[in-house]
Amino acid sequence: MLLLAAWTGIVPDGLTGLETSGIRWAGKQATLLSYTKGRTADESLVLPARASRLLERWQAHTSLLRERVPAELAERFWLVTLQGLPGRATFADHVLRKWVKDHDLRSDAGGPLWIDRRRLRTTFIAERGQRQWSLRATIDPNHSPQVEGDHYLAASTPAQKAVVGEIARDAQGDLLRRASTPVVVDEAVTAARLPEEVRRLGLDEGVLAELLSGERDVFSGACSDQLAGLHGPKGKPCPARPWVCLLCPLALFAPRHLPNLLRLKAYFARQFRQMPREQFAATLAPYARRLSAEILPRFEKAAIEAAHGEVRDDDAELPLRAEEMTS
Repeated sequence: MLLLAAWTGIVPDGLTGLETSGIRWAGKQATLLSYTKGRTADESLVLPARASRLLERWQAHTSLLRERVPAELAERFWLVTLQGLPGRATFADHVLRKWVKDHDLRSDAGGPLWIDRRRLRTTFIAERGQRQWSLRATIDPNHSPQVEGDHYLAASTPAQKAVVGEIARDAQGDLLRRASTPVVVDEAVTAARLPEEVRRLGLDEGVLAELLSGERDVFSGACSDQLAGLHGPKGKPCPARPWVCLLCPLALFAPRHLPNLLRLKAYFARQFRQMPREQFAATLAPYARRLSAEILPRFEKAAIEAAHGEVRDDDAELPLRAEEMTS
């Protein structure tokens, strides 16, 4: 249950009340999970591959016990034995404390690693799409703007002011990145716009030559500075996923990138068919819109049609993690 919460961001009350009828297996890697969130209503989520495998393993692990439980427990997914009798697993704090003690889990300070089940979803949302810890995980995304303002904007200590300042800088930077026009290099606009973009990015002639020649190519474009730290630690290679480049001000797109851009477009279409609409809108929709509305229309139709012949429309064409697969 702890792993499933960390991998999917499902709230604790949704996990504890999970029923077998709420799990719909759609092939080997796709699973649709329906659960009840106590403060709102029924919700559903397409699980990543590793979460699907976790459910399969637990179902196999409890198959023998499931055949012998009373009728009132038959629909419960999380089954355990309590003092030799079948029962429903709980996610209560006292159970977590005992589990931590039994496994001798310790924090960086050396003490017991006390797990707050209420923070699992918050941490999942805060770390989604990035690979390093962020102070933003200390702010609860479930709060309304009014509650956020009342609790966090009235910063009194230096640490609180630092957190608020980081949130404001990240939000402003994100808005600026989304509002910036993508740099697309083709014969029609290179002469007119490229010098202006070179000045904006602060590039010298050597970097510009490397961008145009392909020496700085990543998957979906060319990056003017992979060590800039926009999406990860400054001074280290950018850890962003391939679609993040579509909104990055450091990216440059040339005709040679068209096959990969079209592969991303096909991937977005597959994810749109598979994900709940709200989930797609919150995760991939800004990148899909930038690609379809602002980047691809800047290329010649003949070049786009030619690149379509190199696209097979399957996951093997993209550098995806297991949980990002669509088939």
